[in-house]
Amino acid sequence: MAQERYFDFDEYKKNGTPEQKKRAENWSIAIGLQAVDGLRVSDFLLDLARKNIEGKLTTEEVDEMIDKHYKEIRERKAAWKEYETYTRIDTHPDPEAAKRGRPI
Repeated sequence: MAQERYFDFDEYKKNGTPEQKKRAENWSIAIGLQAVDGLRVSDFLLDLARKNIEGKLTTEEVDEMIDKHYKEIRERKAAWKEYETYTRIDTHPDPEAAKRGRPI
């Protein structure tokens, strides 16, 4: 699906205003550089790119939204890791030492 929307940028390059053409070209280059490294961009990024091309979001707003998005992802991962730490049931390698309160 993401790949399909990526090719829609061609519509802006052909029929858009000069500003839309420039932004569409810039996004196409950025996405192409990701592809060269074997990376695929998310639908989230493609939606932001489209809104930026259409002039609904500025580049600064896109940057802020991306930063916020990845901050939330990091926070969720950290919360999950903390949850796993406190809910994990480990067997102590030395059951007698565990009785004496020694850490693993």
